Amino acid sequence: MTARIVATQPFSDQRPGTSGLRKKVATFRGEHYLENFVQSIFDCIAAPAGSELVLGGDGRFYNREAIGIILGMAAANGFSKVIVGRDGILSTPAASNLIRKRNTCGGIILSASHNPGGPDGDFGIKFNSANGGPAPEKLTEAIYARSREISEYRIVDADVDIGKLGQSRVGEMTVEVIDPVADYAELMESIFDFELIRDHLKSGFRIRFDAMHAVTGPYAKEILENRLGAAPGSVMNAVPLPDFGGGHPDPNLTYAEDLVKIMYGEDAPDFGAASDGDGDRNMILGSRFFVTPSDSLAVLAANATLVPGYRGGIAGVARSMPTSAAADRVAKALGIPFFETPTGWKFFGNLMDAGMVTLCGEESFGTGSNHVREKDGLWAVLFWLNLLANKKIPVEQMLLGHWEKYGRNYYSRHDYEEIPADAAKAVIEKVRDSFGDLQGAQLGQYRVLFCDDFSYTDPVDGSISTGQGLRIGFTDGSRIVFRLSGTGTSGATLRVYLESFEADVAKQKMDAQDALSELIAISRKISGLVEITGRTAPTVIT
Repeated sequence: MTARIVATQPFSDQRPGTSGLRKKVATFRGEHYLENFVQSIFDCIAAPAGSELVLGGDGRFYNREAIGIILGMAAANGFSKVIVGRDGILSTPAASNLIRKRNTCGGIILSASHNPGGPDGDFGIKFNSANGGPAPEKLTEAIYARSREISEYRIVDADVDIGKLGQSRVGEMTVEVIDPVADYAELMESIFDFELIRDHLKSGFRIRFDAMHAVTGPYAKEILENRLGAAPGSVMNAVPLPDFGGGHPDPNLTYAEDLVKIMYGEDAPDFGAASDGDGDRNMILGSRFFVTPSDSLAVLAANATLVPGYRGGIAGVARSMPTSAAADRVAKALGIPFFETPTGWKFFGNLMDAGMVTLCGEESFGTGSNHVREKDGLWAVLFWLNLLANKKIPVEQMLLGHWEKYGRNYYSRHDYEEIPADAAKAVIEKVRDSFGDLQGAQLGQYRVLFCDDFSYTDPVDGSISTGQGLRIGFTDGSRIVFRLSGTGTSGATLRVYLESFEADVAKQKMDAQDALSELIAISRKISGLVEITGRTAPTVIT
């Protein structure tokens, strides 16, 4: 089978964001668009002939067609084997595990994570390196540079039935279609006490997991219902659909509405959870109780030695800059290192590879550990189930006890989605321009301690990342952070993060929005957000 050399023209908009390249499906289906980016990846990773690759995605619209194209290009570019999840399904953490377990040169993951799917929705592609983690900035920038000069790509015709387990050939390349769940489920059993969790579920502890018609449905059915014995129907919306059932596969209080109604309704289950499009995010709920991702990371860190996989202790904890400092307090109490990084899991990868941290988390519902090099939604759910089975207390009591010991970091994120890009940038510029006047200013009960645009020097490789978000810190430890998200495909998403610390147990049971009300008002006044954007309320509050 002879490779075809196809002439092409470069596109100017193929710079990967924090989680790869995301565009509308229609853009990816345009002539040469996907092929250009894939060839740019192959050119930049310079994998030796005979290398192996992992390939799969979240099952969204265009997933199968894209896999066919990539298989043909991998064969034409000298790969000896591509390992594909059956039906093109492979969660992001499962892909990371496979890359590491099979010692491949990396993997291509097809997902736009929590973004909507369908013919009019979003599509995404990213390359994960041999450590299983997202490509570092140096590589993504090289891929972008290559995409702006590319003039041809290589491809052969590939006709592979990815719905059938087993091996087939595309030219000289082997395509191995695998059960996408088996290796991941085996990994989870090696970390958590499945027998303890199974017994707790048998005792009458009830759970509900919302897969949101996304990739974690098959994983959750196998692990939660089949292996752990959760009641049939405990996993809802379990069948992955190309349009996610018309929903928005983002596990938060707004988009996981069906689950929230159940968990805040009469006779609510004891534990609720949801995951996103590609399985790397999670939301944790108790009966009529929401756990913020920041608090979730802190609780897991504080109790990690109760889980078999972490009984020897954890090396350190890392969080993204916008995530609350709740985990920092735990790390200080445990006497272990903690790190504040830019948003993007690739920054955690260096720390984990160097053995400097074990647990990591981002406020955008992402939590994970060094078992893979991606955040991992089901892993977080199983971690919580292991802790609850051990302590035999409700989720709310777990948090109240944690706050009593470490204090409570009141925290919230306000998302303003699909704002015109110029308006979003104007808000950021107004905040940045106000730094000189804000330094040392008294704003209500808060005095400004510092203002900056967060930058990060990687302690492992010395690389520097700048322009990572505007921070306004106050003398009492409270913060306001403004940041433009890199995960949307329409307009811009402006995120405002608000945090205050409360040590007084008597004041730790307030609603977060009430506790943060003065900071919310200050953030709007500083930024001119309402006047500039016309938005009087966030699209999503978490």
